[in-house]
Amino acid sequence: MSPTKQAPLAQSKYHPAAREFVDHALKLAQKKFVKSPDDAHVTGRQLLEGIRELAIKEFGMMAIPVFRHWGVTTTEDFGRIVWDQVERGDMRKTERDQLSDFSGVFDFEEAFDRGYEIDTSAAFRR
Repeated sequence: MSPTKQAPLAQSKYHPAAREFVDHALKLAQKKFVKSPDDAHVTGRQLLEGIRELAIKEFGMMAIPVFRHWGVTTTEDFGRIVWDQVERGDMRKTERDQLSDFSGVFDFEEAFDRGYEIDTSAAFRR
């Protein structure tokens, strides 16, 4: 996925903040995974990794409630947000990209709750 020009906002079942969050996560994923400035494309899985990292950084243990508030409960929901943005002209996809690339990539409870760790090392330094 890669960004394109702005288009008029289409009605979506997802909160507008979810689209904005995906845009920020896309930029993060591009910084992490893109090797050539000529090709800013990242895969669905790479974008989801950016989403996971950004959610942990921005929301910590509140990621799941925030996503639920936005109408997002699975990784496929993020794929639908991406596809909405592709249809609006805000993102591009390649022939290889599919909505199914976003299906069942990770479990929210595992990624954002059970897998969440708080770094307490700074609290115990003397």
